[in-house]
Amino acid sequence: MSSTAAEYNKQLIRAEAERLGFMACGVAAAVQLDDDARRLEQWLHKGYQGTMQYMERHFDLRTDPRKLVPGARSVITLLMNYFPGEQQAPEAPGVAKYAWGTDYHYVIREKLNELLATIQTHIGAVEGRGFVDSAPVLERSWAVRSGLGWVGKNGNLLNRHAGSFFFIATLITDLDLPADPPFSTDHCGTCTQCIDACPTDALVSPTVVDGSKCISYLTIELKDALIPQDMHSSLDGWMFGCDVCQDVCPWNRFSKPHTEPHFTPIPQILNLSLGEWEQMTEAGFNEIFRKSPMKRSKWKGIMRNVGALRSADK
Repeated sequence: MSSTAAEYNKQLIRAEAERLGFMACGVAAAVQLDDDARRLEQWLHKGYQGTMQYMERHFDLRTDPRKLVPGARSVITLLMNYFPGEQQAPEAPGVAKYAWGTDYHYVIREKLNELLATIQTHIGAVEGRGFVDSAPVLERSWAVRSGLGWVGKNGNLLNRHAGSFFFIATLITDLDLPADPPFSTDHCGTCTQCIDACPTDALVSPTVVDGSKCISYLTIELKDALIPQDMHSSLDGWMFGCDVCQDVCPWNRFSKPHTEPHFTPIPQILNLSLGEWEQMTEAGFNEIFRKSPMKRSKWKGIMRNVGALRSADK
């Protein structure tokens, strides 16, 4: 394929991504991520994954996209804003902003399928697979390689124009596209606000998160019947996930409210007090949150978290 045709295809993909509501689109060559493989191996060796055994599986798939999509030539990385214009009521237990609306897996997967269909219609017989936080893909690494930002001290991808309240999706394809220049600078400087603010000291060093101490892990990933008693007061009022390290990040002053209707907040998340959550029945929870990321914890998990927050009040 000529360089002119490849550039045309890339611009077509960018235009379609923008039409679908993605805020940014970058491209990197599909190669093995040797440096990232070493960092992941060290992270796992230190046990920072806690009980998340899935982080240990499919190591080779995480570090080589060509094993996910045979013949892969390009990794397209897309960002989708989820920063809300609304705020939770002061008495509402904390829910991470990404979980306020419809489960992003459904929303973004549909958009990725539509993007791939458009590529196949306008460019030809292209093989590809879309991924959004549910397969062994190192999304942040590909985002950096695609020029979309840098990994901040809180471990999140940061973008100079939009902060960090966005989802990262990837489309791995055998289409040969011109790669974007990787993002090679760090704009955190001497700032340590995220590290200083973390309620559980989960940010053990710049860019390194001890997942087993993170509030998001404790309230979502941990499947034990109880959250350890000594962690209750450190939950800092969070019932599902945590945004502290993002809320304090100076780069998030550039966050703008999203325009995706599916991410419109579920009213109960914004308004229910801890006491009202304690009264919620399993049937009520399943009905209200059937399309929400919160269903991942199930009613029992949410009630466990509510109990831990009540314990912290005493």
